[in-house]
Formats: sequence, structure tokens, C-alpha cells
Amino acid sequence: MVCFRLFPVPGSGLVLVCLVLGAVQSYALELNLTDSGKATCLYAKWQMNFTVRYETTNKTYKTVTISDRGTVTYNGSICGDDQNGPKIAVQFGPGFSWIANFSKAASTYSIDSISFSYNTGDNTTFPDAEDKGIITVDELLAIKIPLNDLFRCNSLSTLEKNDVVQNYWDVLVQAFVQNGTVSTNEFLCDEDKTSTVAPTIHTTVPSPTTTPTPKEKPEAGTYSVNNGNDTCLLATMGLQLNITQDKVASVININPNTTHSTGSCRSHTALLRLNSSTIKYLDFVFAVKNENRFYLKEVNVSMYLVNGSVFSIANNNLSYWDAPLGSSYMCNKEQTVSVSGAFQINTFDLRVQPFNVTQGKYSTAEECSADSDLNFLIPVAVGVALGFLIIVVFISYMIGRRKSRTGYQSV
Repeated sequence: MVCFRLFPVPGSGLVLVCLVLGAVQSYALELNLTDSGKATCLYAKWQMNFTVRYETTNKTYKTVTISDRGTVTYNGSICGDDQNGPKIAVQFGPGFSWIANFSKAASTYSIDSISFSYNTGDNTTFPDAEDKGIITVDELLAIKIPLNDLFRCNSLSTLEKNDVVQNYWDVLVQAFVQNGTVSTNEFLCDEDKTSTVAPTIHTTVPSPTTTPTPKEKPEAGTYSVNNGNDTCLLATMGLQLNITQDKVASVININPNTTHSTGSCRSHTALLRLNSSTIKYLDFVFAVKNENRFYLKEVNVSMYLVNGSVFSIANNNLSYWDAPLGSSYMCNKEQTVSVSGAFQINTFDLRVQPFNVTQGKYSTAEECSADSDLNFLIPVAVGVALGFLIIVVFISYMIGRRKSRTGYQSV
């Protein structure tokens, strides 16, 4: 976690901002806003991304997903006073900004509204945009929360308006913090209240002293990510999750028929995100190395377990599924991606291409060593060698026996 101090906010002291990096990189934000007495007045931690559909100069439509925010600032965030309520203001990337406004009543406070602004004049993010300029989308929320309660919403919440889809999850926020201490009392969003009932997951949960019963081979699903009208990432795979929490092991097969895919593609990174009713997100992040190969660099997961708890793990220091750029990686045999000691992913019938997809089809595949034909030659070679050794021993034995008989006849 990297912490730094920003500029003084008039009437509200210094802003201390912590960006959670590493495991979740640019996806998580955390803000601790202090007043002139250096006491916390507003706390927030959340994750978000945006999908924008826009018209191009040739009268077609493209869609972009904004999740990598780059440098983030919080200019204009305030604790609030008698005239103005608290506000979180975030600026990122080329012309993006996001604002959340709060207000207070007698015994409650409210998240009143959210506004998101983007700049279609940025040719990198919005190539060939017909209309250039800053566009703002306002959403009225009026979410009421008891005073001195921390609002929590782990579930995915989606706002859709004017060709913009806003996704929020893992949200923690408290405005009007009392006595500078963030509350331990939590007020859950409606989605999290309903999720306290254990979701239906086909899984085996044995006793702590046993190992999970092996599951049948999972069904392979095909997933894709689009950049505008073009497919930029393809993945086909059967996924089996191995989870250990509190010494209890679970095996979960992902059902591709109820799993949705989103993501983003950039020149040196690509993201495939899977989600379902029980999986908030399962991220596969790919990267380019040495300008000529790609590999799986990062896996992030957050999901509901059978007991209703949330399981979250991230690792951004992986090295799997290595193949040349312009090709796909394929492995039909079972492989294991070890994300951590508590989380592994078994893959079956895997084929993936996160870069340079042409006409929505896979390029020539580089096979994993487990699929290579050379593996079938190894047992054959060993068998031939053993057979030859047996023949040599047998011939040596026969020659030795013959010489022995000749010696006896001479005597």
C-alpha cells in the first residue's frame, strides 16, 4: 500500500490518500479524508470501472472499457460544512473525473448522487469519435444510511445511462465520521443482505482433516473481449477452482452457461474478467514480455462461498501460459495455476489468445509440453531400451553357458 499526502483542502485540513497497489493494482481506491483537526471525517474504499459506447466518424459504434486509471488525484474532495455536504472528487486518465455527493438528515446520511465525466476528444481512448468534448453522466441515488454506520456493498452494483455503464463493487464508505473514528457498525446494501443466504454452489466441503472429493471434469466455455466491433481476446477453457479457507477445502466447477465475460485490451496488457451469481470477479491479466511473447501475469478472485462468506485472493507475480505474440496458447491436458496456497485453478481443454486476434479467430497454437507428441515417445523409448537390455543379458547368458559346457568337455 502506498500512502501520500495531497494539498490542503480549505476548511478541512489535509487529505491522506492510500492507493492499494500490487495485488489489485489499479482496481481499488481508498480515501481517508481529515478535517482541520486531523480527525477522519470521511472514509471510502471501493472498486469501479466504466464501459462507454460512442459513435465514430463512419457512423458505426465502438465500446471501450475504462478500468486502468493510471495517475489518480482527489482535488476537490471535502469533509463538508454548513453550506456544502461532503464530496469525493476523483480525477484520472486523460479527462476522466468522478464525483460522489453526500448529505445529512437528523438520524441518517445519504449518498445523493454520482457523476462521471469523460473526454471523447482523447483519441487514444476514443479513436475516431464523431463528437469531441467532455460528456457528463449524472445518477441520482438517495441511498440512506444510519448516522455513524459504515456502508458496505460487496456485491456488484451497475448503473446504466446514456451509453455509459458504471460498475461498483467492494464498496465501503462512511461520511460524517463521528469523533474521527470509522464505525465498526455496518449497514449492508440490499444485494448483500440477500446474499447472506448461502448461494447454491456445486461443491464438496469436507471436514478439516480430509481432502475434497475429486470433481468431474468441468465443461469448457468460450469467452471473449471486444474492443469496439472487433474481438481482441479469446479464451476457451474448463475451470475448476480449489479453495482452502479455515482449513476447509472446496472444489468448484465453473459453469460456462451462467458465467459472463468482460474485460479490456491494451497494447501491453489484457484483462479477462469472469463473473456470475456467486463469483463477483475472476480476473485473468495478461502481459507482454520482451516485446515478442505474452503470458498470464496476474489472477484476482472474489467470490461467495457456500457458507455465505467472501473469499478473495490476488497474485500479480505469476508466469503461466507463455507463447509468442501473434499465436495462441493451447493445453488440452489438465494444468494447475497456483495463485496461492489457498487457491489453485485447474484448467482443461485450454486455449487462449489475449493479443493480436484476427477476424475473431485463434491463430496457430503453441502447445504446452503436456500435449507435445514427444511425451508419447518417452515411454516408447524406455520400453525399447529395456527390451534391448533384456536381449543383451539373455545373449550374454547363453554365450557364458556355452563356454562353460565346452570347458567341461575338454576335461
